Amino acid sequence: MAAHHSVFYGEPRFIFWACLSFSWIVYLWDLFLSVREYLAQKNAKKVPVRLEKSITKEEFEKSRVYTLDKSAFSFFMGAVSQIELTLILLFNGLPWLWNVSDRLVPGEWNKIGHEIFQTLVFLLLAQVYQTLVSLPFSLYKTFVIEERHGMNKQTVGYFFKDLVKKFVVFNVIITNVVVPLLIYVIHIGGDYAFFYAWLFSVVVFLFISFVYQDYIAPIFDTYKPVPEGSLREQIVALAQKLKFPLHRLYIVEGSKRSAHANAYFFGMFNKKTIVLFDTLFGPEKENKEKETPNPDVLGDTVVQTDKEKEALLGCSDDEIVAVLSHELGHWALGHYWKNILIAMTSLLMSFAVFGFLYQNKAIYQAFGFNNERPVLIGLMIILQYIYAPVNEVLGFAMTTLSRVFEFQADNFAKKLNAAEALKGALIKLNQTNKGFPIHDWLYSMFNHSHPTLEERLAVLDKVE
Repeated sequence: MAAHHSVFYGEPRFIFWACLSFSWIVYLWDLFLSVREYLAQKNAKKVPVRLEKSITKEEFEKSRVYTLDKSAFSFFMGAVSQIELTLILLFNGLPWLWNVSDRLVPGEWNKIGHEIFQTLVFLLLAQVYQTLVSLPFSLYKTFVIEERHGMNKQTVGYFFKDLVKKFVVFNVIITNVVVPLLIYVIHIGGDYAFFYAWLFSVVVFLFISFVYQDYIAPIFDTYKPVPEGSLREQIVALAQKLKFPLHRLYIVEGSKRSAHANAYFFGMFNKKTIVLFDTLFGPEKENKEKETPNPDVLGDTVVQTDKEKEALLGCSDDEIVAVLSHELGHWALGHYWKNILIAMTSLLMSFAVFGFLYQNKAIYQAFGFNNERPVLIGLMIILQYIYAPVNEVLGFAMTTLSRVFEFQADNFAKKLNAAEALKGALIKLNQTNKGFPIHDWLYSMFNHSHPTLEERLAVLDKVE
């Protein structure tokens, strides 16, 4: 009963209701934007003029139905998540689970040791709960919505195998190493605990960046080198021209999960890896030794069936190189390091706020923790709820900056004479991913880290 009163009386009462109210304000704002987007797409009946020669009416309608199905499911999921969060907070779900975890800690430990083990039990129970609750929704999304629209490539067995791997790797192995060290650093850090916690987080980020491709990514996906041939030669030549430190060039079997296509690069310092999804190539190019199809075949061929159309959606070598010209443009223009610098600065600000507030008893009492101030609970409350308004502003700023970076990378590819090939690739990727080309401007402003397809094509068409 005391825990209940701690939420509803005095200073903790204000903290609790301010945090809960803001979470509802954010949810309702996101819902308002999503409804605008849904209505804009539901009422869209015509293919945009710029895409009339590239997208058929049938494709346009299929992508519209797919998008509306996903949006309707998202509405339901958003409402369920918000109600679940509200009930957990109102009925002191966090302190209840924390107390259960306390009873499951094995053996006798000192204060810090006991808190570390209690935190690990708490996180394990929370992750098991979250996995079980979200499982029906994940299954429905994958095997009903994605399956209905031809985007799912997973079997049920592969889905659960993937689920177990992610749970073990991220929620057991990584968590059991990183979290105890972070708690220990904060406990012994004194007045500068926030700075040491930030420094530790930076070290963890750098370490995972170094080991991810060699030791973590292969657990989930199969990577194989891009075979010798025209495509590999063009990519290597592009990297050499830009002085990009290409270390490895891989194809990942993304088609085992879905039909969505993508390409990216990663790696620290002078050892970069470029990864191409096998879905970029299309069914007709799975055998990489086959001759590259004519890049203009999509526009010049009368498609008779969906399978024939799908077979032609694979990008040509020139289009794949154009996509990489855009991606390497991010590297050449320093976007990668700028994003890291901004993220690290934002993280330092977050930890500074945590360092200022985490000893405040009223914050813990507001969420039902009357006699304890666990580090993990303090991080959750302060960074997820107290710091939430700042996170919303920073999120909007980063979305806006990301769109600027995307336009700059497109312009970089354009200067490499890859504009036409990039336009073709963007259109094909949009078709492959069944992306719908019409969006509400306000929704797009707050949610799209990339400009819309029409916006990007317009910039690529623009005569300097």
